[in-house]
Amino acid sequence: MEIIQYLIDFILHIDVHLVELLQKYENWIYLILFLIVFCETGLVVTPFLPGDSLLFAIGALAAIPESGINLFLIIALLIIAAILGDSFNYFTGFKFGAKVFQKDYWFLKQDHLMQAQKFYEKYGGRTIIYARFIPIVRTFAPFVAGISKMQYNRFILFNVVGAFVWVMGFTLLGYLVGNAPIVKKNFTFLILAIIVLSVLPPVWQILKQKFAGNNSNTL
Repeated sequence: MEIIQYLIDFILHIDVHLVELLQKYENWIYLILFLIVFCETGLVVTPFLPGDSLLFAIGALAAIPESGINLFLIIALLIIAAILGDSFNYFTGFKFGAKVFQKDYWFLKQDHLMQAQKFYEKYGGRTIIYARFIPIVRTFAPFVAGISKMQYNRFILFNVVGAFVWVMGFTLLGYLVGNAPIVKKNFTFLILAIIVLSVLPPVWQILKQKFAGNNSNTL
């Protein structure tokens, strides 16, 4: 329970916690952030790790000269982390996915996999790009691509494009506006807004499917 509370607090006050990590670990912050992004995109057991909000907060922190964070270095490292994470996830699905799909686990729910599967069936390879901006789907999309035996040379193309757009988009946005007075004053609310906007597409899709199912049952 304490871990969950800490995780929620970390996400909502991610700007404060990043400063604390930077002060405590200094240049090791690059490795820590690399591992967070790798795990969030590469391990199906960690879809709860911050993604969009983390990138935005990193950009905002890099805009402060005193932080010492090199914007171009951190962007390059996190793009590599995102690419490697998705690739690892793809090969995990390719190798073990069929067995995993057979039942629920405490860390892996059939609903999450089916949601990613439907997203993949609808958008094909583009799912790897679109999913970058949707929590949970982002973690499971490459896993499902592996299960579906998508050709890796095709997968890696979408993977690289998605990683560039996702990392650069949120990090540069944070760099440009993250330290504006109104943003700094309402940083927690902005992080909440990013989270809500990120989860709206899958939530809307689920509601639409349920509504369609209810309508078909009444006919």
